[in-house]
Amino acid sequence: MSFQRPLVALLNPAKKSTLCLRCARKIARAAQSGHRPFHQHSRAQQVAVAKGDGVDRTFFWANAFRQGSGKDNTVRHDRRTPDGVTARDVGDGPEPSTTAALPTSDTALPTEEAPHRRRKRLKAVASGETGEEAPLPPDASSTLSQSAAAAPAKSLRRIFSLYLALTKPRLAFLIVLTTTASYSIYPVPALLSTIATEAPSLSTLTLLFLTSGTFLAIASANTLNMLFESVHDARMSRTRNRPLVRGLISKRAALLFAIATGVTGTVLLWEGVNPTTAILGAASIALYAFAYTPLKRIHPVNTWIGAVVGAIPPLMGWCAAASQYSTTNASLSDPSSVLAELKELLFTEQAVGGWLLAALLFAWQFPHFFALSHRVRHEYADAGYRMLTSTNTPMAARVSLRYSLAMFPICAGLSYYEVTDNAFMVTSSVINGWMMREAIRFWKYNAERGSARALFWASVWQLPIVLVLAMVQKKGLGERLWRSLFGEVPGEDEWDDE
Repeated sequence: MSFQRPLVALLNPAKKSTLCLRCARKIARAAQSGHRPFHQHSRAQQVAVAKGDGVDRTFFWANAFRQGSGKDNTVRHDRRTPDGVTARDVGDGPEPSTTAALPTSDTALPTEEAPHRRRKRLKAVASGETGEEAPLPPDASSTLSQSAAAAPAKSLRRIFSLYLALTKPRLAFLIVLTTTASYSIYPVPALLSTIATEAPSLSTLTLLFLTSGTFLAIASANTLNMLFESVHDARMSRTRNRPLVRGLISKRAALLFAIATGVTGTVLLWEGVNPTTAILGAASIALYAFAYTPLKRIHPVNTWIGAVVGAIPPLMGWCAAASQYSTTNASLSDPSSVLAELKELLFTEQAVGGWLLAALLFAWQFPHFFALSHRVRHEYADAGYRMLTSTNTPMAARVSLRYSLAMFPICAGLSYYEVTDNAFMVTSSVINGWMMREAIRFWKYNAERGSARALFWASVWQLPIVLVLAMVQKKGLGERLWRSLFGEVPGEDEWDDE
């Protein structure tokens, strides 16, 4: 070790950002006695010191800095003297040929976060205790755009990914799912449930036309939505990677794609299903692209218009199933027959189940969307969107709670009008109670303390579970299943004898 430099430091006046006289004397005494002082511990330490506490961080870093990696465990102990000269003590190995620059007081070495502290921090962020918002799930359109950008130019993979991104595939899949569920929930008329008809069922070909036509219709609506909002999408983190924002596809190509999918989807619904379903599909395109989209920048009432658009698909599925047992034959050459079919499928007693399913989707969208949009409410405001979570969060919480409570009478109505069995009223109340509990927390804490995240995930699971329960507990399904397995329904012979 060198003994001269610490002694010389005693003769020079102390400078700012250097060792004090007391520390210099301690270093000199430690060097003479051969003992290692506390600040020369062999293990490298990185100490994070807050600004303004009067402690010079370079003192700690300069006196314990590990050089190199791998098998070379050499530790360099540097001491800065008041005259600015660095004294070096090297232990546990030879002095390295190259030295790294020491950090100054204005730079800080990155400190590695302990695993238990990282887990605690992530848990606090997820629960909302730190005031930070957990990141939203990645947008499917943005993910597909990134995949397309990485693919070779003019390749089939790139073209397919870009056009699929325009459809918002996750949203489109959810809409097709609700349409299919409503189609399968439709109860087969009692006349077809007799023993003469062993397997009464709905047409699979009609279901194929229904799903494909509905997907193309919503693809057209979503493409028009992206086309009209490309400038505003560029201001939000979730949507700034969409294909039109990044310029991966031209606006002309997107417009042609929207027209082609809209016309094709409407024709498939008209020819393969019925005119009423086609009219509903075209209405959903018009409402979403030309009413909901511009209203997003005008008034928070846009959420109610968007909920109407989301309620149309289950009504389409119900009309598609009901038309197979309809006595009205609609024809494009006869407008009066189209109106007669429209009245029969939508404004008669048999249409009550379809309206109840539409009401279920209408009510579900408020707690789901408000919980989702709360985490990006500031981005919505910066992008020029007037969402209720950005303008009036307490009101958004009250609306979410109100429509969560509406789930109970809607599901009870499905049992009352014999769309489902009476047991559905009980089973659906369990999952509806879960979402109601999270909606109460969302309202009580004003969307803070992680209540928005909890309500979002409750709504994500609530809708598919309720729809599956309605399909499983469809009116008469259990009776037909028992008959197919055991031949007769319990007690049927006794009633026949009487």
